[in-house]
Amino acid sequence: MNGFLGRLVGMATGVNGWRCLLLASGWSVLFCGLSVRVNAAKRETSPNILVLVADQWRAQAFGIEGDPNARTPHFDRLGGESLRLVNAVSALPVCSPTRASLLTGQRPLRHGVFINDVPLATNAVTIAKVLAAQGYDTAYIGKWHVDGRGRSAYIPPERRQGFQYWKVQECTHDYTNSGYYSDSPQQLRWAGYDAIAQTRDACDYLRARDAGAKPFLLFLAWGPPHDPYLTAPETYRQRFRPADMVVRPNVPDSLRGEVQKILAGYYAHANALDDCLAELRRTLRETRLDENTILVFTADHGDMLGSHGLFKKQKPYDESVRVPLWFHWPKGLRRSGALPAPMNTEDLMPTLLGLTGLTIPGSVQGLDYSRYLRGGLNPGNNEALILCVSPFGEWERRVGGKEFRGLRTPTHTYVRDLNGPWLLFDNRSDPYQTNNLVASPECRFLLNQLDQRLLRKLKRDGDHFEPGAVYLDRWHYRVNAFGTMPYTP
Repeated sequence: MNGFLGRLVGMATGVNGWRCLLLASGWSVLFCGLSVRVNAAKRETSPNILVLVADQWRAQAFGIEGDPNARTPHFDRLGGESLRLVNAVSALPVCSPTRASLLTGQRPLRHGVFINDVPLATNAVTIAKVLAAQGYDTAYIGKWHVDGRGRSAYIPPERRQGFQYWKVQECTHDYTNSGYYSDSPQQLRWAGYDAIAQTRDACDYLRARDAGAKPFLLFLAWGPPHDPYLTAPETYRQRFRPADMVVRPNVPDSLRGEVQKILAGYYAHANALDDCLAELRRTLRETRLDENTILVFTADHGDMLGSHGLFKKQKPYDESVRVPLWFHWPKGLRRSGALPAPMNTEDLMPTLLGLTGLTIPGSVQGLDYSRYLRGGLNPGNNEALILCVSPFGEWERRVGGKEFRGLRTPTHTYVRDLNGPWLLFDNRSDPYQTNNLVASPECRFLLNQLDQRLLRKLKRDGDHFEPGAVYLDRWHYRVNAFGTMPYTP
């Protein structure tokens, strides 16, 4: 029997092998049918993965998180049906570093993308390359921001990090005049508000899946609610009056009016994305892909929006570092609710590979939380590293920006700058982080504990916490007076 099947396999490898199999005995038919069924079963059980990445959407800005300004009914419904990592953080809360970590499972000082507009190496081991090698179709739509060769430049296939289907621009925030590239150097345009057009393209991609098609990995990377804040479609902007916006208690009174105007635009963008999510989920149900699709929603970083008198990102405060990180998979995660583990950016890739049952590459630094999501133990030490390697842009030195390393735990935030301990907050009693305990005698033991945990973590990573100029020189990055890489070559 075994010898006979072996001869059939041998014949199948020849030029006319398929004819030999068809002309052989009934055993060959059975063998062929079994092979097809096994492959089909593998395709059916391998989960699809849909990753939604918003730009600059902080973790607090949802109805489900108690934000009085948010109108996010569809996100709130998804959040209620998902596992929400409520202490998840963006390790280096700025665009390019986070995106490189999402793709590689590595921290910024390993992959080298620790400021904006520098390239991720083409030989990087990415989630798309790993899954493509395992038979997945891979697709990316929207904002990329890890090519580093100009924000409007064409990105050829060899620099797409394993993604096959491709409708991408490196970076733009001109949401109603947004370009992208597909399979040629000719720049194309999204019709209207780009997030809506990109979502429709993602829905078309989902509808094109055949019943027996290979599993897929699809990244949909929206530009909003990143500034400019007042550019959402008029329909959405009309729903948010500045005077109605509730300002967080840690926003200075002197900024209240300015912040209310910004908040109205920010939440209008978020409301538009809420409708985009509704269309995506409707399409997943219509195509019967919803049960076996791991749907992840996250953001590359948050937005200060006036808290502590600061704006945008890069800062170590919760408005900047905390991001949504939600997992929804009806077939594989049969529970929902809030989980306290402080997952970090680099943990997403290994966790997704863990959920699919695939081997995690040795290049990965992040932790696999897949068992934790299924009810198992937390694989981490309840601490997530947050850092700024070389401050730039709105966090440049002339406005107080500086390098830092810190830990975000479920209960505390502790941060060092180059001179030593800088910030210590008890996030339970002080959720708006207005009481810095770093000089408090009562907190000396806690501070020393957290400091030792941080230093051990840095030592394990080989991070000597040097001035930003050291790392810029090491990676041969040449920045301008604002610490920023040029946006164009």
